[in-house]
Amino acid sequence: MPTLPRRTLLLGAALAGAASQLPAPSRSAAAAPARTATAAPADVPLRWLDGGTPAALAGATWGVPWPRGTLTREAELSLSTVDGTPVPVQSWPTGFWPDGSVKWTAHAIGTEVPPAERYALRPGPAAAPATPLRVTETAKAIDVDTGVIRCRIARRGPVLVPSIARGDRTTATNGTLVCLRTDTADDAPAVVRTERFTSTIRAVTVEQRGPVRAVIRVEGRHRAERGHREWLPFTIRLYLYAGSDGIRMVHTFVFDGDEQKDFIGGLGVRFQVPMADAPHDRHIRFAGDGDGVLGEAVRGITGLRRDPGAAAREAQIAGRATPDPATWDARVTSRLHLIPAWGDYSLRQLSDGCFDVRKRTSAGHGWVQVDTGRRAGGLGYVGGVSGGLAFGMKDFWQLHPTQLDVRGAAGDTAEVTAWLWSPDATPMDLRFYHDGMGQDTYAEQLEGLEITYEDYEPGFGSPYGIARTTELSLWALDATPTADRFAQLAAAVRTPPLIVAPPEHLHAAGVFGDWSPVDRGTPARREIEDRLDFLVDFHRHQVEQRSWYGFWNYGDIMHSYDPDRHVWRYDVGGYAWANSELSPDLWLWYQYLRSGRADVFRFAEAMTRHTGEVDVYHLGKYRDLGTRHGVLHWADSAKQLRISTAVYRRFYYFLTADERTGDLMRDLVDSDRTFLVLDPIRKIRTEPYEPDPHALSVGTGTDWSGLAAAWLTEWERGGDPIARTKLLNTARTIAAMPNGFIQGSGLYDLDTGEFAPAAPVVSVGSLGAVFGLVEMCSELIDLIDMPEFTDTWLQYCRLYNGTAAQQIAETGSSFGNLNLRQAHSRLTAYAAAKTGNATLAARAWQEFYTGHAGYPRNAPWRSTRVEGPAVLKPVDEASFVSTNASAQYGLAAIQCLALVGDHLAQS
Repeated sequence: MPTLPRRTLLLGAALAGAASQLPAPSRSAAAAPARTATAAPADVPLRWLDGGTPAALAGATWGVPWPRGTLTREAELSLSTVDGTPVPVQSWPTGFWPDGSVKWTAHAIGTEVPPAERYALRPGPAAAPATPLRVTETAKAIDVDTGVIRCRIARRGPVLVPSIARGDRTTATNGTLVCLRTDTADDAPAVVRTERFTSTIRAVTVEQRGPVRAVIRVEGRHRAERGHREWLPFTIRLYLYAGSDGIRMVHTFVFDGDEQKDFIGGLGVRFQVPMADAPHDRHIRFAGDGDGVLGEAVRGITGLRRDPGAAAREAQIAGRATPDPATWDARVTSRLHLIPAWGDYSLRQLSDGCFDVRKRTSAGHGWVQVDTGRRAGGLGYVGGVSGGLAFGMKDFWQLHPTQLDVRGAAGDTAEVTAWLWSPDATPMDLRFYHDGMGQDTYAEQLEGLEITYEDYEPGFGSPYGIARTTELSLWALDATPTADRFAQLAAAVRTPPLIVAPPEHLHAAGVFGDWSPVDRGTPARREIEDRLDFLVDFHRHQVEQRSWYGFWNYGDIMHSYDPDRHVWRYDVGGYAWANSELSPDLWLWYQYLRSGRADVFRFAEAMTRHTGEVDVYHLGKYRDLGTRHGVLHWADSAKQLRISTAVYRRFYYFLTADERTGDLMRDLVDSDRTFLVLDPIRKIRTEPYEPDPHALSVGTGTDWSGLAAAWLTEWERGGDPIARTKLLNTARTIAAMPNGFIQGSGLYDLDTGEFAPAAPVVSVGSLGAVFGLVEMCSELIDLIDMPEFTDTWLQYCRLYNGTAAQQIAETGSSFGNLNLRQAHSRLTAYAAAKTGNATLAARAWQEFYTGHAGYPRNAPWRSTRVEGPAVLKPVDEASFVSTNASAQYGLAAIQCLALVGDHLAQS
């Protein structure tokens, strides 16, 4: 197994600058020197994604695009509310145009100025916070002071966060990661051995240092409390904002165990919380269904046989300091020591439909059931009237089994744990779901593909190297929050507030290729827009109705439907989880760009988090490769760049400036080396082939589109100049082949980034263009001046759905009976738009409406309700729908509307 090196890549200006000054990109990353802006950038209107004004905010970070040539690297940007109130903002560039002008900026605000409903971003000096966030580094720790709280991050050892303080009170200490490993997940084992692990730090990096936002990255592994084993590498990012008492934590771990014997019995984040108040002034809070809040005191004084008085009862329920016990009824005061102190609380969400809360006085005593509900908000609190810690997890019930624990709240120090995997659940079992069924040869495996559509191969169904990212929130509070305030914090945990630019600005900036804002101006357009909405809403609601939730599953959707059982084919080989097959990620992101809908953004966000982590290998021999669709996300033996491609992550990165997504894309810069490790077409290749670093067989469709996406994104971000070189060299040498993209593949040189000259070949497959190739070619043609590349791509676009005679005339051979013709209508539309050919435009719409391998115009376009006893629970069914067809219909509709919408019939 060759080592896949990671260069020390330039992070560019994005992580270097603290304030709103926009530094230059790496000169080597630009195609031309930066030029003076041709026009001053207009004000950018901004709003909150989910509308209104967030009631709670720890801080917010978002991205904004700029038209080419309008924003120079020297520009400063300011932010204000629409009434002109300046808002302290920190800005930095995240992307550049080839001319060196700024393409994307990221922005962060804290909580010094209360959130407004709308903002305006414009050129000009940025307002500075009254108390700038400060980062202080020593040999042992990094201290971040937001002006409200102080957080210390250790540089080494098992404790990541030694302390969080507010004023003169230490709110939390000893922030660590915890893991439980069991040696079995089988039913009713005679003996279960449990091993405990905690975090150990390997590296700490200050990625941003204010004045509004600080980002601290901590990397390490989980180490056994007994023995020397280390496993489960992790990356933690801590986000702090000026004026804020909140901390955002992004937790990523990679599974690097043996799935046959390493079963995770619990995985979490733990803090200690000093308890200084009297037990009757200590409080527990948990967020329940909706705005529901469970509020209790460690030692309750309500409901007693003797009444302490209304003032005391009301204060305790509200979370305020109770009056001096000397003022209570003496029959209560003299017996306080006889009222149980409930020190331990636990909220468990073991499925997406039920949580329960229980409590006990202390370890060694039995639990008492408190209540149950459907879906907990994912936020807990322990503390008292003098302050405490709120701790929570985004997508708490969606990522079940999860759990929030409080232990020891009756003592001097409480312990809180946010369990990403509940220790009360069945241990995590990542073993393959069948024994291979005798598929020991390629011939047998291809036979299996014919019946279950699963491309099985022994040893390839390994979870080694898959990852999961979870977002958590902490608040160091100066008092027990009221029920209303706690519900507001819980809402911010469930749906972190995000600022966005409107579709009109995103479109005017010219980013992400061919799309246009929603337009229902004619009956024909309205019909297509309604159908786009139907498909998005249907799949979104299927997530809920089919319970597509759970730690490893949430964010993905199923591939194909089984109308006989009225279920998606969750247990049939390659028809189960979609794993980005035919680009549902792209479809959802384009639909968000053009509509601005919050529900579509959240749908796409969850998919991006999932597909970039779970469906891709981050360690081991398959590193940088993704796994084709299957019953398990890592089950199929087709490990390919078409799944791991950065084309699916770019939207989320540039719209949110999410550093973890940036990591995932940067990891792929060297993904061309995976072709030394694994031949994607090894099972069907007929000629002898051994990987040669100077003559690697690389396809010009799904393979090159994945490489191009990584290289283009790295070039945009101002990073590794080799990425730009390889991108342009491959584009130039694909164009130099006799039939360009129609060749199907070529021999690629790792060192030069070039395809070798080749004899004419015609090899066109239906999947080549539907994993981001269309989008990458469109963006690349817009960015570079390479006429030969444009011509070879236009040839492919014209001929894919062309006649056999047209194909033979240009390439010497017919392409055969090709699939996915509706999907490829957008290629015809692209050729029509670039050449001004009205005949091609008309052909594109005919291809779109015919619906080959997709949805014809006369498809049912509705769902029907199916109820018991035919199904386990009532569901909406549209048996004509598949995720492949929805994704490609959506992309074809969106791009045809943008490219040749003016040729669409008006009726």
